[in-house]
Amino acid sequence: MAIDHWLMTIPPLAVYLAVAGVVGIESLGVPLPGEVVLVSAALLSSRPDIPVEPEWVALGALIGAVVGDSIGYAVGRHYGIGLLERLGRRFPKHFGPSHLALAERAFARWGVLTVIIGRFIAILRILAGPLAGALRMPYKKFLPANIIGGALWTIGTTYAIYFLGIVAETWLKRFSYVGLAVAVVAGATIGWMVKKRVSGMLAVAPTPGDEEEGASAA
Repeated sequence: MAIDHWLMTIPPLAVYLAVAGVVGIESLGVPLPGEVVLVSAALLSSRPDIPVEPEWVALGALIGAVVGDSIGYAVGRHYGIGLLERLGRRFPKHFGPSHLALAERAFARWGVLTVIIGRFIAILRILAGPLAGALRMPYKKFLPANIIGGALWTIGTTYAIYFLGIVAETWLKRFSYVGLAVAVVAGATIGWMVKKRVSGMLAVAPTPGDEEEGASAA
């Protein structure tokens, strides 16, 4: 019960600021676990004995997402694709050529919708802002997509986890941890299948460079 006591001592404002900060830095282009922090805060908000409110968790995440993506866009627009390529050589685990190629395929296939869709895919969540700037996407198109994608992801994730936490607590009183474990595994499996399907769709889409080479060859 020491953990429960410790959780109750965390100031709610610190939780909201942590969510905004981590999600914002991740959106800027730094590989931090923004989704994990958001999910954790949403779970805290589902606890009746912890004064963390889901609407403030979602708002903090949304502000961090929009501001972080906008800064990432500005950085990408100023320094260009060369910055991302240099980061790829230095940090291949997070910005390697395959990651950058995946993001470029997404923009080639979906255009501005990538900014919205990318919120739900880890690698695109990190690269969407800087790459949109590097590819010279007009900011008047980028900003609305940034807000819409951020709102769908932050509000959707927060309240999905919030209600799941409430339901799980009821289940744990009536059943056992087995039922919760099955639900978590099922949810994770569905999420993995969706992300794999999206990656497969992008893998067959040509990158802008491939299209130019094909046009030149013709």
